[in-house]
Amino acid sequence: MRIAYYSHYYAPEIGAPSARIYDLSKQWLSLGHEIQVVTCLPNHPKGELYPGYSSGLYMGERLDGIQVHRHWTYVTPNQGFIKKTIGHASYLPAALLLSNRHVAAPDVAIGTSPTFFAAMAAAHTAWRKRIPFVMEVRDLWPAIFVDLGLLRNPLLIGLLERLEMALYRRATRIVTVTSEFRRNLIDRGVPECKVSAILNGADVNFWKPTEPPVELRRRLGLEDKFTVVYIGAHGISHGLAQVLEAARRLAEVPEIQFLFVGEGAEKRSLVRKAQEQQLTNVRFLDAVGKEEVRKFYALADVCLVPLRNIPLFDAFIPSKMFEIMAMGKPILGSVRGEARDILTRSGGAIVVAPEDSRAMSDALLGMYRNPSMLRALGERGRQCVIDRYSRRSQAESYLDVLKAATEEFHQKRSRTRLAFAAGSE
Repeated sequence: MRIAYYSHYYAPEIGAPSARIYDLSKQWLSLGHEIQVVTCLPNHPKGELYPGYSSGLYMGERLDGIQVHRHWTYVTPNQGFIKKTIGHASYLPAALLLSNRHVAAPDVAIGTSPTFFAAMAAAHTAWRKRIPFVMEVRDLWPAIFVDLGLLRNPLLIGLLERLEMALYRRATRIVTVTSEFRRNLIDRGVPECKVSAILNGADVNFWKPTEPPVELRRRLGLEDKFTVVYIGAHGISHGLAQVLEAARRLAEVPEIQFLFVGEGAEKRSLVRKAQEQQLTNVRFLDAVGKEEVRKFYALADVCLVPLRNIPLFDAFIPSKMFEIMAMGKPILGSVRGEARDILTRSGGAIVVAPEDSRAMSDALLGMYRNPSMLRALGERGRQCVIDRYSRRSQAESYLDVLKAATEEFHQKRSRTRLAFAAGSE
């Protein structure tokens, strides 16, 4: 099968969508399928092109056996709603006019959202090439913006919701990354048989227990320290201000140190707040690549998986938690809903209420005082990922969806042609 995957984000960029698409594509490639990814020149999250890439209209490359079609988009840092929207919107015409000229005839087109524009590009390509369109839903747009208070205009909200439902109707199949997302779509009228949940997970051969990097620990001055690590976007969704408050509560235990690694719209205010409070147990570091992420996880004694205390986040599952568990590292999760349930069942995490800084600090203090508990959490977490959330098993399940979509699409086309032929006689 020849698969075309449309995404605003892709390797070597870091983050959940890039990791998901790269890992699934590598698995499909190993199973004998051909993968083409239609994406931007890598610039996320800083809005700066990665080393080895230069500005231009189109660039094709083969990355670890995967054919990647990269096109121009408006490049901007991951902050500022209007600029980010312009950057996202520029994907659609560029994908259709620049990259699609080089895409070899696919059998199926996947569009992953967010953003809608990548899904729209895949839908249009599928219509033009008469192939099935599979929509992948990683976030509930525009509902997330409404719940976070970023969208208040009822006319704009209504327009985006109509666009959302139109894409669902257009898709032959829909793949969600959480079971709650699937339930949300079904409750809103999407046929149950059309929606499959294929959760995120981890490549257990890449994300595996390794010795803490001595040089990195020395360079950061963390010898003999209990290191609490957060890696990922510093955005409005993650409740990092309350994590910072937990760090303030633990300031009198200097052995416990916090590392925040990443970029995002909230980072400046978080850094400023830490400086104002003179928190000597907190350090902020720039975003790092995949190999470096693995080193920071190996360095950590505990890894954080936080989200805001918003009802919609009952349906969200931070993908980083699977990589952390696969590394054999214990998690302190401050989440609710499906993510809380998965972490609790895994046996690899301590879970507290989101945005509860006192509960976070109390839990971290208890974890610091109980090394044997940490080892047990790490071992159980890795085994859970191996048993339930490996990228290999997910890729195989996804292939079943793609094959079913292809069969259904062509059967429907055949029935339509037969009906047309019968009507014209």
